[in-house]
Amino acid sequence: MTDTAVEQKTSTLMSIEDIQVLETVRAFLHREARLLDDRDFDSWIECYHPDAEYWMPSWDVDDSLVSDPQTEISVIYYPNRGGLEDRVFRIKTDRSSATSLPEPRHNHNLTDIEVLGRDGDVVHVRYNWLTGYFRYNTSMYYWGYAEVDIDLSGPALQITKKKIVLKNDYIHQVIDIYMI
Repeated sequence: MTDTAVEQKTSTLMSIEDIQVLETVRAFLHREARLLDDRDFDSWIECYHPDAEYWMPSWDVDDSLVSDPQTEISVIYYPNRGGLEDRVFRIKTDRSSATSLPEPRHNHNLTDIEVLGRDGDVVHVRYNWLTGYFRYNTSMYYWGYAEVDIDLSGPALQITKKKIVLKNDYIHQVIDIYMI
């Protein structure tokens, strides 16, 4: 192996601290997904910081993602956790056409969880996701990727920003937070 090849290989090795952060983040993201699958929305909402932005951009006519939720149409956009709390309230009180009876069943699968960077106590993460969804004797699948900022500084990890990219964006119904 050449010196350059050895240097490239060793530069990709992770430190023990990097591995610990990745495993902590991975466990947190799997817990967040499980809380959605278990419909434990009260615990799920606690995964989000009060100022957390939650955004699912739409695709424009040029097959590019929109870049500004303030001036362009998004599939979902909440500038802070208050929007998510309202969404959860509607789900729990049957004030949502997307969640009327029978309750849907869903299962989240996360893969390729990768820490892209770190800014102090905030880590920038990207992962792929696939959600199976069943309702009215019909199975559907949604998939894409998410970019998430997670604050490690408090007693519990919290998401400070989440951008969800839906890759199969031709949807036949109202899409809700537990489907993605």
